[in-house]
Amino acid sequence: MTAALRMEWLRLRTVRSTFWLLSVATLAMVGIGVTVLAIYRTHLPRPGAAQMVNDGLSGVALGQLLIGFLGVLVVTGEYSSGMIRATLAAVPNRRRVLAAKAAVFAGSGFVVAEVACFATFFASQAALSGSPVPQAGLGEAGVLRTVALSGVYLTLIGLLGVGLGAVIRHTGAAIAALFGLLFVPTFVLGALGSAGMAIAKFTPMIILLNSVGVVTPTPGCLSAWAGLGVIALYAVVALGLGGWLITRRDA
Repeated sequence: MTAALRMEWLRLRTVRSTFWLLSVATLAMVGIGVTVLAIYRTHLPRPGAAQMVNDGLSGVALGQLLIGFLGVLVVTGEYSSGMIRATLAAVPNRRRVLAAKAAVFAGSGFVVAEVACFATFFASQAALSGSPVPQAGLGEAGVLRTVALSGVYLTLIGLLGVGLGAVIRHTGAAIAALFGLLFVPTFVLGALGSAGMAIAKFTPMIILLNSVGVVTPTPGCLSAWAGLGVIALYAVVALGLGGWLITRRDA
């Protein structure tokens, strides 16, 4: 397993898509957060500090796509290039290969996601400097939890991408599936009224916007920790299915 982890770490950090996707995700999150809060400098009536934290992290909705795409590429990139044959020749245990990919991605993705979320928070709050709109600090109730768990959410979405990549093994199809899972249920279930929203609270976007990425979870929705538990379950199911299928397919 140590050799497999070392191999996957070498691969992840030397592929250009890793640098570009993580860089663009971080810059997009910071840019959106700063832009949104800069607009609030002259907003009337004055919003509260908690709302500024929520809106400052609105870029996480885009960041999850980019980090999820990277998770997909961790698996499908090898299939599209044919390198998966060399990988499986070096490590015949296919589940071990997938476990190593998931572990390396989770560790590196978590660090980058947390850095991106905290950078977004501090940069967006700095955009309010000198304005009458109240700023928030990490020491205020719920703020540190919101910023930190947003990074955990991004990591889990990336692992969901790894699982989908292992299940589908085609980059375009896996990315389309991830996009659909993140956004389509929200609109479809929202159109069904209250009955649909009772189910929608278990979908990723609603969990992000109403449970994890807000200082005070929306009444009727999951708590932040429960929401993360649901996303973790989705990721585990996708990885488990991918691990089962990877042993029953040819390279």
